[in-house]
Amino acid sequence: MTQSYPPNLTGEQAEKNLTKFGPNILPESKPPNIGIVFLRQFKSPFIYVLLVAAVLSFFLGQKINAFFILVVLFINAVIGTFQEYSAERAASALKKMVPSYATVIRNNKPIKIHSQDVVLDDLVQLVPGDKVPADILLCTNNGLQIDESMLTGESVAAYKSVKQPLGRGIENGLAKADSITGQNQCCFAGTVVMRGRGSGHVTATGINTEIGKITTDVEGQQTKPPLLQRIEAFTLRITYGILILITFIFIITLLRGDELGSVFLLAVALAVSAIPEGLPAAITVALAIGMLRMAKRQVIIRNLLAVEALGSCTYIASDKTGTLTVNEMTIQHIWLADGCQYQVSGEGVDVQGEIRAINGQDNNRPVELLTLAGLLANEAYLEKTESGWSGQGDMVDVAFLVLAAKYGIDYKEAQALYPELAQIPYESERAYCASINRYQGKSCIFVKGSVETLLEMCGNDDTKPAIAQQANTLASKGYRVLGLAYGYIDEDVNGITVKPEDALHDLNFAGMVGMIDPLRPDVKNAVEKCKAARINVAMITGDHPITALALAVQAGIADKSMSAITGLQLNAAYELGPDKFSECVHSTNVFARVSPHQKKQIIEQIMNDGDFVAVTGDGVNDAPALKHAHVGIAMGLRGTDVARESADIILTDDHFTSIVQGILQGRIVYNNIRKVIYLLISTGAAEILLVMFSLLFGTPLPLLPLQLLWLNLVTNGIQDKALAFEPEEGSELDQPARSPNEAIFNHRMIERVVVTAIVMGSLAFVLFKWQIDQGVSEFDARNVTLLLMVLFENVHVLNSRSERLSIFKQYFFGNKLLLFGMLAAQGVHIAAMYTPGLQTLLQIKPVSFAQWSSLLGIALLLIGVDELHKWIDSRRNKPGLSENEKN
Repeated sequence: MTQSYPPNLTGEQAEKNLTKFGPNILPESKPPNIGIVFLRQFKSPFIYVLLVAAVLSFFLGQKINAFFILVVLFINAVIGTFQEYSAERAASALKKMVPSYATVIRNNKPIKIHSQDVVLDDLVQLVPGDKVPADILLCTNNGLQIDESMLTGESVAAYKSVKQPLGRGIENGLAKADSITGQNQCCFAGTVVMRGRGSGHVTATGINTEIGKITTDVEGQQTKPPLLQRIEAFTLRITYGILILITFIFIITLLRGDELGSVFLLAVALAVSAIPEGLPAAITVALAIGMLRMAKRQVIIRNLLAVEALGSCTYIASDKTGTLTVNEMTIQHIWLADGCQYQVSGEGVDVQGEIRAINGQDNNRPVELLTLAGLLANEAYLEKTESGWSGQGDMVDVAFLVLAAKYGIDYKEAQALYPELAQIPYESERAYCASINRYQGKSCIFVKGSVETLLEMCGNDDTKPAIAQQANTLASKGYRVLGLAYGYIDEDVNGITVKPEDALHDLNFAGMVGMIDPLRPDVKNAVEKCKAARINVAMITGDHPITALALAVQAGIADKSMSAITGLQLNAAYELGPDKFSECVHSTNVFARVSPHQKKQIIEQIMNDGDFVAVTGDGVNDAPALKHAHVGIAMGLRGTDVARESADIILTDDHFTSIVQGILQGRIVYNNIRKVIYLLISTGAAEILLVMFSLLFGTPLPLLPLQLLWLNLVTNGIQDKALAFEPEEGSELDQPARSPNEAIFNHRMIERVVVTAIVMGSLAFVLFKWQIDQGVSEFDARNVTLLLMVLFENVHVLNSRSERLSIFKQYFFGNKLLLFGMLAAQGVHIAAMYTPGLQTLLQIKPVSFAQWSSLLGIALLLIGVDELHKWIDSRRNKPGLSENEKN
C-alpha cells in the first residue's frame, strides 16, 4: 500500500485550471504616467533655484541665459526620467526573483511549486512559516494557528478547525466562505501560518481572493530609505547655503554701486556654479547599480536601506544548517540503548548503502524499531525520479526515510501498515516531534528529538548518564545527534484515552543516530574574509553544543580554546543582570541549544554593545531576530515565507559566502556614492571660488552663467553618473566597517574638497587674470579659462575614483564607461568650439593644439596635488582605526 491523500489534482488537471483561471498573482499597481515621472524630476531645491534664475533672467532681458538654463533643466529631466524608468524596471525584476513557494499534492504526492502556479482545487499543505498562497478551505487540521492581522487587524493568531463545508458552492463543487471574520475552517491568501499543520483545497486565487479584492484600495507610497533622506537633507542645506551666500554678495555689490543687471548676472553665475543639479539622479543610479550587482551574487535587496546598511556590518550572527553547511543530512552512525553500534554507508538522498554492525551482536529487532520510530514521526516525502532520488520536506526527516530504505523498509508501506492516529508536529521550541500509530495491535507513540529532551521523557534513570556520554562522544566528532524513543499507550474499548502530549513519559529510549551535514567548502575562506574586514562571525543554532563547536572550529568561527554557550547558561547569565549577560554573550562565537527568544536576546545585547549586526534565519521563530537586527537576512531556498518577509535581504542560494559578497557590494555602493558627491561638490566649490576671486579682485566674470551651465552639463553631467559604475578597488574588505552614524560629508571629504577646490579655482583665476593683465580680450580669456575648467574636471574625475588608492595603482580600464564619459565630455566641448551657433551662444572659439596641450599640463597638476594629499592622509591615519577615530 502507498500513502493516500484527500482528493487532489493530477498534473494535467492543474494545467487546465492554470490556463482557465490564470496565474495566482495579485494585480500590481500601474507605474506612474511618463508625464508624471518627467514632472517629478523638477521636485528638487536645486531645480527650484535654477527655475527662479531662468524666470528672472527672462524679465531682465537675459533671454539667452533664460533659454539655456531651461534647456539644461530639460535635458536633466529627460535623463532623470530615463533613469527612474530603468530603476522601476530593475526593481520589478528583483521582485520576481524573491522566491515564494507552496507545497501542493498532485498525482497523490507532495511537490514544491511557485505560489503563482497554485490553481483552483489544488490541495495545499500548510506548515509553520508558510504564507498561505490562496484562499483555502481546510480538510485536515492539527493545531493550526494563523496570523490574520493583515486582514482582520486582530493581533492574536486565529485557531483553525475542520467542520462541515461552509458558505456557497462554486462551479467545481468546493465551498467558499462568505466572509473573513469567524470563518475558522478557511485560510486566506497572504496570512501566515504560525503553528501547527493543515491542508485544504484552494477556493480562490489571485484577484478573486479576499486580499485580491482589496489590493486596489491599499496602494501606498513607499517610505524613502534613510540614505536618500540624508541625501535630500544634505542637498537642502546646500541650497540654503547657496541662497544665503548669493543674497549676501547681492547686497554687498549693490551697496558698492554696481548696476543691477551685472549684480544679477553675478548671482545667477554663483547659483549655476554651486548647484550640483545632477546629484539626486547620480545617487539613484548608484543604488540601483548596487542592487543589481547584489542580485547577480544571489543577494536580493528588499529594502534600499540594506544597500547602505550591509556595508556597515561588524557582526554576523549566522545559523548553521544550510547556511554554513550544505543541508544534506546523512545518517552515518546508529547507537542503540543496549550499547550496540552500527555504521551506515552512503551519502545524501541516495538510498544505496548498508547498515553494518561494528560491535556486539547484529540484532535486527532494535534497529528496526529505531528505524520505524524515525520514519513514522516524520513529515517528509521521498521518491525516485528520472534524475535520481529526491526528497521533499525537512532534510532530517528525509535522512530517516533514506535510512529506512537502506534497512529495506518501504516507508509508504510502513505508514499504511501502521496508520497514524495523532501527531505532535515539530516546533523548534519543543525540540521534538511525535506520532501515535497502531503498531502490532496496540497504540504506540514514537518520538524523535534532541537526546536531552527525550531523556526527560524516558524511565530507567540508571542508563541516562551512559546515553548522555555517548551523545557527547558522537557530537564531538561533528555529528548532529538525534534520539528516538517509543512507548505503548493504555487504551480502553473506546480507543486512545490520552492526548499525545500526555503520553510523553516513561518512554523507552530506542537509541540515537549521528548524522553529518558537511560544511560548505567555501565557508572557511568567507569567514577569513570577514575577519580581515573586522567583522566578527558567530554561529547560533539549536544543535548540540559539542557538534556546533566542532563545526565552528572547522569553519574558523571559533578556536579550540573557545567553548559553546548553551541556552541554559544564557538564562543563568540573564538572571544576573545586563553586565553578566553581556560578558557571557561576548565570551564566545558559538551558541547552541538556543531558543528563538534567546536568539533575539543575543542580537539585542550585541547591538546595545555597539556592533552593527546582520542576522540570518529561515523559520517563523527567526522572524523576531530578523526584524530587530540592523540587517535581517533570510534564506531563499529553504526559508519560510514569514522569514523572507521579515528580512531586508534574501539569499537566493542560502550560501554564507553570498552574505560576504553582499557586504562587499554594500561597501562599494556607499563608496561610489561618496565619490559622486565629492566630484560634484568639489567642482562646484571650485567654480564658486573662481567667481568669488573675480569679486574680490575687481575683475570681470571669468565665466558667464551660460558657460558655467555648459561646464556642468558637458563635464559633470556626463561623468558623475559613470562614477556610480566604479568596480571594487580590492581593499574594501580589508577596511574596518564605517560607523552607520558617520556623516557622508565627513572630515576627510571636507578636507579633500577644500584642497582641490582651492587648486582648481585659484589656477583658473590666475590664468584668467594674467590674460586680462596682458591685454587679452575678455572673450579670449574666458574661452581659454572655460577649456581649462573642462580639462580640470576631466582630470578630477580620475582623482575621484578612490579616496585612498593612488591613481597609479588603479586599473585604468576598470570603468570603461567613465573613460568614455571623459572623452565624450572633452569631445563635445571641442566640437562646440567649431560649431556655428554654439560658438556664438557660448562665446567660445577653437584653440591651437599648443594652447590645448599647455592647458592640459596645468590641469594635470591636480593629480599631483591629490596624490600628495592621499600620501599625507595615509601617513596621518594609522591602519585599523575606524572613520570616527581618524576624523
